[in-house]
Amino acid sequence: MAFKIGFTADFTEEKSGAAERTAQPPSCEPRKSVVQVYFAEKNRTLAYYNDRFDLHRGDLVYVSGKLEGLLGRVMEVNYNFKIKISDYQCVIAVADTTVRGTFFMAGSHFVTFERAVLPRSQVIAWFKAPAKEEDAFVSGSDETSFFLDGLKTMPVQGEIAKRGYDYYMENRVRYLCLDGEKGYAIVAGSDSYEVEFVYRGGQISRLTCSCFCSNTCKHEVAALLQLQETLALVEKNYAGEYGHSEYFAAIAKGILFAFAVDGKDNGSFSLS
Repeated sequence: MAFKIGFTADFTEEKSGAAERTAQPPSCEPRKSVVQVYFAEKNRTLAYYNDRFDLHRGDLVYVSGKLEGLLGRVMEVNYNFKIKISDYQCVIAVADTTVRGTFFMAGSHFVTFERAVLPRSQVIAWFKAPAKEEDAFVSGSDETSFFLDGLKTMPVQGEIAKRGYDYYMENRVRYLCLDGEKGYAIVAGSDSYEVEFVYRGGQISRLTCSCFCSNTCKHEVAALLQLQETLALVEKNYAGEYGHSEYFAAIAKGILFAFAVDGKDNGSFSLS
């Protein structure tokens, strides 16, 4: 039996907050504030200056300074202050956790066939701070290809293949999408790594990972095992939806709830 979840969620500090945030004209400058940000990874709450964003309690943010790169949650917003700016680090980015759309059950993941519901550009900000202007990335491929249904022919060392299988079984593939022939995944390791590939005619090619390993890595193995599983479930249960859009995005169930639900005080679910 197939199930689907219709889902919308927004965070508001007051019941009318969402309308106020979306109704604010783009030309309006955000209110300057000093915010208290909690970093779960360090179990610390620190104060930061903000003059770039319209922040609310519960927002997920990235900051400058020693904790740069860690995701923190805004606990308090103070508009009544006077500080010496040089004494404070700043909020540099906000992760968009607003999710609206329909999701279907697909094993350990939810899957959507709507491109606008959970695009990769939104989800990566849940795991990694935005790249700096001075950061430059390039990639290349030796055009090696192999069939997804025959991963035993994948050019990978035995121990790495085993670790990749362990990552897959541990549900470390947080996000996976396939847009036409272009594939993308986020895999959790010591960091959050981005795996990219081309899937054409049942074959995988142009496989790369941001861990910068020169050979096939465990993150790539885990991503392709998850692709195998998710594609099989999609083609079995939702062939019509997938055939119409030629796109799906799958997200680990716990991750969707952790980011799209946790910290929010309104929104709705519908099960069918």
